Amino acid sequence: MASSQCCENPPTLNPAGGAGKVVDSFGGLKAYVAGPEDSKAAVVLVADVFGFEAPNLRKIADKVARSGYFVVVPDFFHGDPYVPENAERPIPEWLKLHTPEKGFEDAKPVIAALKEKGVSAVGAAGYCWGAKVVVELAKAKEIQAAVLLHPSFVSVDDIKEVKCPISVLGAEIDKMSPPELVKQFEQVLSANSGVGHFVKIFPGVSHGWSVRYSEDDAAAVKSAEEALADMIDWFNKRLK
Repeated sequence: MASSQCCENPPTLNPAGGAGKVVDSFGGLKAYVAGPEDSKAAVVLVADVFGFEAPNLRKIADKVARSGYFVVVPDFFHGDPYVPENAERPIPEWLKLHTPEKGFEDAKPVIAALKEKGVSAVGAAGYCWGAKVVVELAKAKEIQAAVLLHPSFVSVDDIKEVKCPISVLGAEIDKMSPPELVKQFEQVLSANSGVGHFVKIFPGVSHGWSVRYSEDDAAAVKSAEEALADMIDWFNKRLK
């Protein structure tokens, strides 16, 4: 069950945000894209429940793009992100319509479209809800590197089945993936010598911190920037 932490600090969505552009169809989904179109390495960012118009997510996409990646942020919710103000559709009801499993199926044509463009290495990073999509891609060996940020709905059994290098960036204060669970993930990955891994628990931050921070909170911004640097570093090691 999704905790209230899933929905704290909702962003003010901006369909025109970011230095990149929105395309009507990338692998069948509307998407925000940024970075060099001819790059051989690409990164797919999978949003939390607030979707692909979140300003901080687009800033992250632009920064990843500046490291030389072609970045795609698909609209996995088909124009229907979670809206906290909609009392008639609380998060459990919204999740029935937007399962991570459906997101995983929708992500496959996006990755196929990247390969058609000439991309040879694809990484994916997922936030909260999006982390479950990314772990499914990692289990299916659809991608070459994965990053899970404050994951939701990811189990130890999921981690046991991962088939590509994976980084897990967790929060100290997280009901969805408490530090005890993230440490279990690390134990499982350490026992699997065939899969490279990096696991880190960020002190003093809560679920959602890496993408739903306030620009006015210097400490929150610093932690989010550290998570982004760790993510880019992981992709640089595994995709280039």
